[in-house]
Amino acid sequence: MPLNQHIVLDNRPTGQASVSNFKLLSSQTPALQDGQVLVRHHYLSLDPYMRGRMNDSKSYAAPQPLGQVMLGGTVGEVIESRSPAFSPGDTVVGMGGWQQYSVVNAEQPGALRKVDTTHVPLSHYLGAVGMPGVTAWYGLEKIIAPRAGQTLVVSAATGAVGSAFAALGKARGCRVVGIAGGPEKCRYAVEELGFDACIDYKQHGDAASLAQALKEACPDGIDGHFENVGGMVLDAVLLRMNAFGRIALCGMIAGYDGQPMPLRHPALILTQRLRVEGFIVSEHMEIWPEALKELGALVGSGKLRPRETVAQGLEAAPEAFLGLLKGKNFGKQLVKLI
Repeated sequence: MPLNQHIVLDNRPTGQASVSNFKLLSSQTPALQDGQVLVRHHYLSLDPYMRGRMNDSKSYAAPQPLGQVMLGGTVGEVIESRSPAFSPGDTVVGMGGWQQYSVVNAEQPGALRKVDTTHVPLSHYLGAVGMPGVTAWYGLEKIIAPRAGQTLVVSAATGAVGSAFAALGKARGCRVVGIAGGPEKCRYAVEELGFDACIDYKQHGDAASLAQALKEACPDGIDGHFENVGGMVLDAVLLRMNAFGRIALCGMIAGYDGQPMPLRHPALILTQRLRVEGFIVSEHMEIWPEALKELGALVGSGKLRPRETVAQGLEAAPEAFLGLLKGKNFGKQLVKLI
């Protein structure tokens, strides 16, 4: 069995996370038992939710245990199998974590899933045709539930979730407006992702200024909003929401360092009769097949062309993760492990 490099959470961050919170270790991969498979990971997914799990605080999921491999999605290849459900050479997606190899109990429901790379690149199963894409699909379809002609807004517009949201929204005949950081990301949003408009939040120092830009980009108001950021962005969007608008609350990356994020205009939720609903996509596994089918078709047809930022080597994961939290990535953030 191969020697396995892996990264553990060595200590919990105080305020901003840093490279010193992680430690790179090596260990011998254990021999397989009946029903298990050995997977060599090709790509590791880095996602904002990982920052929240580094804290020892109450949340929707248990904190990342200290001294254990950082949790995370992976795609790779079955190297050895003692399960009749998998064979060497199968390409698979799972939650292998920040490591080169994983031993997976193949009989555990949802632990490992075969994927077809004929029309969809393997790495996309960690982004557009994976958890981020399904996240966008659920928030749009099940919470916002738009009608053709309505106006939708999404923050972190050029990330893995935002880019999928744009394609899904346009497929439903909606006007889709993004909020992103920097002119290059905004150009990419409009020219390649199909957004009708994109606002550079870095050009606005407060919620009132950002709300004015939203007014110009959304002259008919906002009917549905997908929130990944919180803070000033959510304050600005609330000022432009139409009556009976819907907000799918997926991420609050502005508050991952533990700072409070009070709403400036909470009364608008009442006066505009808004529906605001938070969700965790892993709690809705029943919708994944339908969502993945549509997302795979969008990628295969070229209507969804996600961009990836790829760091090289497991040792690069901590720096790449910290860059993700600061918006340095362009599209889905991955780590290539082979």
